[in-house]
Amino acid sequence: MNTPVTEAELQAWVDGRLPPARRGAVDAHLALHPADAARLQAYREHDAALRALYQPLLEQPAPPAMSARLIAPVQRPGWPPAWRAAAMLALTLSAGAAGWLLHGAADHAADRLADADTGGAAASLAALPRRAALAHAVYTPEVRHPVEVGADQQAHLVAWLSKRLGAQLKPPQLAAQGYALEGGRLLPGQSGPVAQFMYRDAGGARLTLYVSTEPGHNGETGFRFAQEGQVSVFYWIDGRFGYALSGNLDKAALATVANAVYAQLEPAL
Repeated sequence: MNTPVTEAELQAWVDGRLPPARRGAVDAHLALHPADAARLQAYREHDAALRALYQPLLEQPAPPAMSARLIAPVQRPGWPPAWRAAAMLALTLSAGAAGWLLHGAADHAADRLADADTGGAAASLAALPRRAALAHAVYTPEVRHPVEVGADQQAHLVAWLSKRLGAQLKPPQLAAQGYALEGGRLLPGQSGPVAQFMYRDAGGARLTLYVSTEPGHNGETGFRFAQEGQVSVFYWIDGRFGYALSGNLDKAALATVANAVYAQLEPAL
């Protein structure tokens, strides 16, 4: 009898843990259901992007004192918050679709810890480069679907994203810096929608501009730099807008483009 393919088996396929006896059935199912195939491929791409972003951090050895503190709680029923957060991050990087869901949980937990320590506004600013870098790592490797709406429909793209964010947007023009607008997409933020504009140079290298109007962005900050895995990020707050320019460039090269972006966004989008 042909046993129907279950969602658990699809997730096992993503994680590379599907029993050999069921591989043929799952492959046949994916061939007949392109929507499932596209969904599972997206899960794998999310997993790869998360690994690329955070693996260098995980490979750094923990100080001996910290290692002892992390190991000791395993022998007791109650785990302290620091160990629970570390466990969530480890699980995030070890699973495909499950990893994507756990990433949201770990990200939310990290945001709540930051809220407790530094206040909501500071936590919102601290989360900005991390979220922008993750979106950059997920979508820039895409060949066929890097954006939802291409630059050939720029008027529609800008009107759509402006309506969803509740503010008039205008993507900067970066031809002088060697980058052309490729298009953009709508993304989920911490508490509402955010926009991502993607740019590409003649060699195929991509930059992304992450624009958020979420609560906590009121005010102004100077340029700040963050290195999230292999992704460099310049980010700042201007009024109600939070901006983050991400790319696989060195700090100096990205700063040149960030200054051009800022000059076009002043006083605000």
